[in-house]
Amino acid sequence: MKQEVQQMAKMRVGIIGAGRIAAIMAETLRKTRGVEAYAIASRSLEKAQAFAFEHGMTKAYGSYEEMLQDKKLDLVYIATPHTLHLTHAKMCIDYGKPVLVEKPFCVNAAQAQELLDYAKEKGVFITEAIWVRYLPMYETIKQTLDSGVIGQPKLLTANLGYEMTEKERLVDPKLAGGALLDVGIYPLNFAYMLFGNDIDKIDASAVVKDGIDTQDSITLTYKDGRMAVLNSSMVAVSDRLGIIQGTKGYMVIENINNYQSMTVYDANYKKIQYKKCPKQISGYEYEVLACRDALKRKALSCEAMPHEETLRLMHAMDEIREKIGLIYPCETEDGQTEEQN
Repeated sequence: MKQEVQQMAKMRVGIIGAGRIAAIMAETLRKTRGVEAYAIASRSLEKAQAFAFEHGMTKAYGSYEEMLQDKKLDLVYIATPHTLHLTHAKMCIDYGKPVLVEKPFCVNAAQAQELLDYAKEKGVFITEAIWVRYLPMYETIKQTLDSGVIGQPKLLTANLGYEMTEKERLVDPKLAGGALLDVGIYPLNFAYMLFGNDIDKIDASAVVKDGIDTQDSITLTYKDGRMAVLNSSMVAVSDRLGIIQGTKGYMVIENINNYQSMTVYDANYKKIQYKKCPKQISGYEYEVLACRDALKRKALSCEAMPHEETLRLMHAMDEIREKIGLIYPCETEDGQTEEQN
């Protein structure tokens, strides 16, 4: 089934899942020009109706399938737990609905490949909602790095951590909880965005307890001798900094989870450049608008997050989990994932 792309003044967006991140997206959609916070689908009609009322959405559905039958729906944002992304995205594709899948795209690379192949076979648009890829501040950072102002980049460090042990989803192995897929993906993505993927070796260590990784330390060694040292945690608050060190100076990026500013220093530690991020709603608007532009062009992916890059990151996280000895229950024959939201 080919994707249904409406000729509309506004792109109508539906959301699958009614949790915290879905609420942020709904509020963002309300304030973004050219799109509409159109529909919410939950396994509970009562929950969907309450969500729709709170966020000013037109439609509320008590099943995902019912929402996907809505002919006015132009794009579906999937905001359910990681372990359900494959099932829910394939369901959207079966109805010909373009899909924006919250990161991580899937639990592992095999699932990601299966989903991308399915979307390609059916001729339906799909992309990963790793929002930092779409932020305009990324272009500023990349252009500054490419300008040579810090010389040849040699070392990158990135940290992201929050105290999140109260979140049930994150402490549940059955939902692929833990630090890596939720926060570790951001430092890893930061390295891939700015240093590329010509990697010679990946090293990793972690604290694994009760079937989840609570803290991870990852080192990427590139074939040309550059290195990226990445840390993530779900039990500690981090500085969220990304630092790129070069032969003539270094750059400090404030908050790799939503770039707030970029400061450049020379070899004498003197500040020589400073750039603050442009005003935004939440930052989620850019991935939605990128989808809208791609659908207008009848594209099946977003340039900001190519399918190949989604697969590279999933393969890297698979390798990291192999090194730290972490297998999710859903990856075993007897592993079960319950529907949520």
